[in-house]
Amino acid sequence: MPSRLQPPPKHRILIVDEHPVVRESLGLRISREPDLEVCDSVGNVAAALMAIEQHHPDLAIIEINLPDGHGLDLIKEIRSRDAKVRMIVFSMHDEHIYGERALRAGAHGYLMKSEPPDRLVEGIRLAIAGQPVISQKLSGRLLSSFTPGGHSDAPEIGTLSDRELEVFQLMGQGLSTKDIANRLRRSPKTIETYRLRIKEKLGVGSAQALVAMAARWVIENQ
Repeated sequence: MPSRLQPPPKHRILIVDEHPVVRESLGLRISREPDLEVCDSVGNVAAALMAIEQHHPDLAIIEINLPDGHGLDLIKEIRSRDAKVRMIVFSMHDEHIYGERALRAGAHGYLMKSEPPDRLVEGIRLAIAGQPVISQKLSGRLLSSFTPGGHSDAPEIGTLSDRELEVFQLMGQGLSTKDIANRLRRSPKTIETYRLRIKEKLGVGSAQALVAMAARWVIENQ
């Protein structure tokens, strides 16, 4: 009796998003595809790293905002632990804020949550095949960054490091120095140093003005 041909193995997808509703909806959408399966769905950095070690997914879908860390740091950590894992950022944040930063950190694509679900599925397959997953707008910004006078973020914000941008964003969300230190697992003194660097880079005269600028930036870029 002839043996039956075994179907090819499905690509394993890890979902990392703090919102259970998002994880569930993404899981349901991905599970409809014959060549894809969700190997795990988690809501924070610690669980994501455990899932990487346990499941060795082919691709991870990652949100920038996570309750116990930052998506950019998670991308860098995954890249250092398992370079074979492809990563797509799927975020509520506009790509002009974090798109290039995510790619520099090691992501293979950046899609906003305003994109239709089919675009994410298409992006998953493209990333697994080794192709970049970015919009034409982001592609144009990346090209302009290699031309004289080109830049990715707004001129001032673009001078901030990834960590400084994270501190600036948390300031804009109303967190105190102590709160930010606890969130980032750093000392309050370290956070104060970041605040001073940010103030100098942005040319802001006072701590109050810096907080006001950060709050406006968060509102404008939600």
